[in-house]
Amino acid sequence: MGLVKINNIQVYTYNGVLPEENRLGQRLEIDVALTVPIERLGTKDRLNETVNYAKVYDSIVTIAQTQQYQLIESLANHISQELLRQYQLVEVVQLRVRKYSVPIAGIFDNVEIEVQVNR
Repeated sequence: MGLVKINNIQVYTYNGVLPEENRLGQRLEIDVALTVPIERLGTKDRLNETVNYAKVYDSIVTIAQTQQYQLIESLANHISQELLRQYQLVEVVQLRVRKYSVPIAGIFDNVEIEVQVNR
């Protein structure tokens, strides 16, 4: 097995608990790693027989920009489940979501959650 990774996908969303987050929106960053049987798929050198990461990218962006959640945990779970549903070759989805505009009185870079979903 191997990993197909897309790092630092940036999307503008309207997710959050507070009304300001839903009204004003914010930037999220998403990393995804997909466990796939590269040792089998990589020998054929055919895009239609592997996981097309351009389509994976489009799937993630579409979900993040069209669905609205209070929690980034819910967004991550929805994306992970949908990737498993759409891409049958994927065995495991690892997803990280970073949120920078977090209403916490403190000094920090971001809040990040990570989820791993197995088929």
